[in-house]
Amino acid sequence: MSDTFNVAQLPFGFLTDPEKALLLSHVQRKDYQSLDIILAAGEPPQGVFVIEHGRVAESECNTQSGEQLIQQQAAFMHYQAGEYFGSWSVFNGKAIHNFIAVEATLCYLIPTPILLELIDSNSLFADYFQQSLSVKREIIAQHAPNQDMAEFMLARIADSTIREPLIVEEGTSIEEATRLMREHKADCLLAKKGNRYGMVTGTDLLDAVILEHRPLATDVSQIASYRLISIRPDDYLFNALIIMTQQRIERVVVMDSQRQLVGVIELTDVLSQFSSHSHVIGLRVERAQSLDELREASFGLTDLIKGLISTGVKIRFVMELLAALNSRILSKLFDLVVPQEVHPHVCLIVMGSEGRGEQIMKTDQDNGLIYRDGLEWPQMHEVMNTFSQTLISFGFPPCPGNIMVSNPEWVNSTKQWAEKLTRWSQSYEGEATMNLAIASDSKPVAGNTALFKVARNTFFRRIQDNDIFFAHFAKASLRFDTPLTFFGRLKDSAGLDIKKAGVFPIVHGVRSIALENKVSETNTFKRLEQLVEKGVLQKELADNLAEALSYFVQVRLQQQIKRYNPDPGEFDKAPNEINIKHLTVLERQLLRDSLSVVKDFKKYLIHRYHLTF
Repeated sequence: MSDTFNVAQLPFGFLTDPEKALLLSHVQRKDYQSLDIILAAGEPPQGVFVIEHGRVAESECNTQSGEQLIQQQAAFMHYQAGEYFGSWSVFNGKAIHNFIAVEATLCYLIPTPILLELIDSNSLFADYFQQSLSVKREIIAQHAPNQDMAEFMLARIADSTIREPLIVEEGTSIEEATRLMREHKADCLLAKKGNRYGMVTGTDLLDAVILEHRPLATDVSQIASYRLISIRPDDYLFNALIIMTQQRIERVVVMDSQRQLVGVIELTDVLSQFSSHSHVIGLRVERAQSLDELREASFGLTDLIKGLISTGVKIRFVMELLAALNSRILSKLFDLVVPQEVHPHVCLIVMGSEGRGEQIMKTDQDNGLIYRDGLEWPQMHEVMNTFSQTLISFGFPPCPGNIMVSNPEWVNSTKQWAEKLTRWSQSYEGEATMNLAIASDSKPVAGNTALFKVARNTFFRRIQDNDIFFAHFAKASLRFDTPLTFFGRLKDSAGLDIKKAGVFPIVHGVRSIALENKVSETNTFKRLEQLVEKGVLQKELADNLAEALSYFVQVRLQQQIKRYNPDPGEFDKAPNEINIKHLTVLERQLLRDSLSVVKDFKKYLIHRYHLTF
């Protein structure tokens, strides 16, 4: 019996007071000396061990002494104060690994019968031990600081103010529509034409009469916009903000699953729910008339990121919002730098994490330019160099691999770009594969998007049904080791490259499967959703991959913010480095769980594409 065991720490904090009393009446104190074997592979499970102080190594080997294992650094995982081990042995029926004290260690043992009794009586406690990574992350998130604000930020459309729209039938005149809008104090209406609805704003009415000189008797349905942007009632309110930012609009139509009109939600209603200044930044970007004004607006992004993260907004939503804002900055810079007469003949594309919409802090520039075959523009490379240098002054670091529009290699005609993609797909060398990986995540952000689509579709047609290509392409996912074997040695190390260890294997593996299955979406999360819909991936695997990727991005971002230097010319020299010592016990547990997902995913890819490691 022990009354010093900390029952407040997760997952024991989930227990009720009577359950905690039961736990404390049976928990056993265990002292071990350095090199003592606490639990040997093959033995019946004793229960779960919770470390009070000291360090424990886990090894798959069961034929060597503890001293041999430690000297040969054969352990693949280490546990320290506040962490627990042995739960897998309980559920498996016997110990599957050796657990050895690396130094003098004090543990508390929760006997197997008591652990199972608590699991039976407390579903939340059971979920923490037994469920998937996604469930475990959700449990921890629900008990994290700022959760009240996080729930507030993640409100649903149905929980917010959905306005009943002013609807007029076909045949209503501009004059009558204006009078109705004034009477109802509305700044927009929906014109019904058959089974379709079109949006008409006060500005539309003014433009029709003043600029287009239309008669007041004109049918208002003739000036309505029928390409409505809609959202479902069960979607997140935060997504409405993302859509409004992307589309540069101030209202969206709410439609149910049957495409029946529910109402309209306006920007003012959305902003009233949020403490961020995302739309303010968007307005500043749109109103910028000079490079200095645009630069000033772009530097507001870091404060926005900090604000969103501090309030507990899910990392995926932050990525989508920042991707929308970054695209608007690039598009506006394109407008300011590239002559207007050239815009119909060129297309600016972003690639890599920007193309996937998965960047958070301002990441390395990965961009290129596609231009119309036969275009004569002598100033092209001079203007593109100005574009890249200006982005650097905005705080976007130059790409170490020089994948930027200032590099002529990434400025191509439509035909050249399609041929370059095809050439890379036919060369199974490392550099060609990595170039193709970056380019296959490209998306257009400014100029004539049709140029991009022509080149991309040509490439897609050429690689379909090429099993050899997909096998070689997917193999790059195995390029970097999953560093579970290094956990013990990283304690005093400079850090872990989370991009190589976790982000890249998931992103590239999913990218390979998506290309194979003709999924044109570039965002990894959306690729996973579509692969599940197509029956290509099991939902549990996709959910765990999405949760692991989210966690990798989140933990990287948290440390990037700590290292952030506001000086425009100062960039994070190791943006992907994670210092394990700066993580809490729970964060280290989640990191291990997430890396285990990566390890299993690599095995899946090896089996799927018949690869050799």
